[in-house]
Amino acid sequence: MLGNQHDEVGDLSADFFVPRWGIGIIVMNAEFLAVLEFWEREKGIRKDVLLSAVEEALLSAAKKAVGPARNLRCAIDPKTGDIKAFAKLMVSEKVISRHDQILVADARKLNPAAQLGEEIEVEVTPANFGRIASQYAKQALMQHIRRAEKELIYTEFKDRTGDIVSGVVRRFDRSDVTIDLGRYEALLPNRERVPTEEYQIGERIRCYVKAVENTAHGPEIILSRADPQFVVKLFQLEVSEIGDHTIEVKGIAREPGFRTKIAVYSRDEKVDPVGACVGLRGQRVKNIVRELNNEKVDIIKWDPNIKVFISNALAPAKLKSFEVDETRHRVKILTSEDQLSLAIGKRGQNARLTSKLTGWQVDIDLEMASRMGFEEKVAQAVQTVAAIPGIGAEQANILVHAGFLSLEDLLQAEKSDLMAIPQISEQADALMEAVRAEAARRSLSSDASSAA
Repeated sequence: MLGNQHDEVGDLSADFFVPRWGIGIIVMNAEFLAVLEFWEREKGIRKDVLLSAVEEALLSAAKKAVGPARNLRCAIDPKTGDIKAFAKLMVSEKVISRHDQILVADARKLNPAAQLGEEIEVEVTPANFGRIASQYAKQALMQHIRRAEKELIYTEFKDRTGDIVSGVVRRFDRSDVTIDLGRYEALLPNRERVPTEEYQIGERIRCYVKAVENTAHGPEIILSRADPQFVVKLFQLEVSEIGDHTIEVKGIAREPGFRTKIAVYSRDEKVDPVGACVGLRGQRVKNIVRELNNEKVDIIKWDPNIKVFISNALAPAKLKSFEVDETRHRVKILTSEDQLSLAIGKRGQNARLTSKLTGWQVDIDLEMASRMGFEEKVAQAVQTVAAIPGIGAEQANILVHAGFLSLEDLLQAEKSDLMAIPQISEQADALMEAVRAEAARRSLSSDASSAA
């Protein structure tokens, strides 16, 4: 039965391997054990657990190769890596079933004290066991490693949601990015990317652990660079006063890649929350802005009085008066004509972020003294925008009041900017197409005039 065990198994180095690392494994020898130690060291999967998984697979292989032997077991010597199959056979005077019985004379060659009717364990490793055992062991080992990796991912990262991690860009799947975190890989989905950022394979980036999701393929680490909490976490790491809770982050509003407003409050009257976040010579906020690839960051002092809070959020614009509607959670602000564009911001961004930050709807309008001249300018802008084929007067009026005063303004707009305007969000694609068509027509007309 022992036959050519070593000859059969010794040819398996080409068959039994770990594809990801390309390491050849000769099942019987210490090289196999060295690979198990490698998995234990690199992946944190205990060697005895892997040995147990392989032994279970080898038992299945032995049952297939040996047949219906009694109490069959298969073992790997933890020192040498040798694989052996064993069965318990009944000592008998006559062998009726070779899978269950052994002659007294043969039994006493193995154990001189063997007696009739006793069970003795006999090695039954078949001559052709090697190749079958190799395939079963390879499949079992890889399946167990994959399963163990998934369990380790969930165990390690389920409590790390909200942390910042550093990883290397490994590959792209359409617009999703796979990030190598060392022992594990994570996903930076397109929806969590900053629209102004481009990544290169091999580039090291920092991301926010947004979630650990259990998918059909196992746990998946979801990263983000667009989440507002990424900025909050950067401030916590950079500003020690936030870390020790002297300063509290009261709110944040972000348009990733463009601008962030963050409201801070100090529990200690002696500590200036804005100054602490800015840092000496602005170094603290500069480090954060650098990490955000020069995204603008406004640090605002929080105040329980909504008028003061909104004034801080819209600074440096000078505001004339407030009308606060507590029931509808709405604030109407009047300002002079020269301060209007500063208060609203480019494409309404300043006012929009202030609304998100404070949780109040902020409406900014001109004071009465300036209204007449301003209304004429608005009417002229509405007429200009309505002159674009495909844009009606009502749509033009909505666009102008949202800060898009000309074809040039609309050409600079992103689809998301138009989608953010409730009254025309469903028409965003058609409006963008109309703007592009008009721009192309004017460009051709200009070229024709130049040629003439």
